[in-house]
Amino acid sequence: MARTTFSGPVASDNGFIGGTSTSPITVTTAQNISSFYGSTSATTGDTRLSYNRLAFTSTGSGETLRAFSVVTGAGAATGGTINGAHISTSINTTGTISGAANAIRATLGGSATTPGGTLAVLQLDTDYSSNVTLGAASSFIRVTDSGSQTGEVQNLFNIETGPAATIVATGTVGGTAKGIKILVGGVPHYITVGTSIS
Repeated sequence: MARTTFSGPVASDNGFIGGTSTSPITVTTAQNISSFYGSTSATTGDTRLSYNRLAFTSTGSGETLRAFSVVTGAGAATGGTINGAHISTSINTTGTISGAANAIRATLGGSATTPGGTLAVLQLDTDYSSNVTLGAASSFIRVTDSGSQTGEVQNLFNIETGPAATIVATGTVGGTAKGIKILVGGVPHYITVGTSIS
């Protein structure tokens, strides 16, 4: 792959394109196709390595960022992992946090008083064809301790300021009861839910 070096800010009024759907950038060894590295010593304000903002001014739809990993090779991720996106925050050496740090922060908001639609801060989708049989360990959310496990997160959830409409006073679940299936250490468990509470 040819290397081109620019000095100073580089601007384009028409965006930047690296490869196309019919002529993608191809590599034969593991590498970062596009890389940005930076460092900041700012004591106030927010520094961002990449800032993307897209305004929807009509009836169209889309995303500000779309990450799409496609697997076409047999036995992919042997000894590794393939992710659509992998986002990490790491606190290293003498680093400490006096405020908050998140690996992912998802915010839904705005000033429209009646936005309508089906809104969610987080939506988890599957997109398999009808003839696919998934393994028994498949799930919408998977929680693991991937490090040395000498320091472990203490809680599965932390609801600090839950909206009043989502918090129900202590009561007895009634109505039609069902179970939400989860795996704990590979063993199926069930969280009981009902259609009413009293």
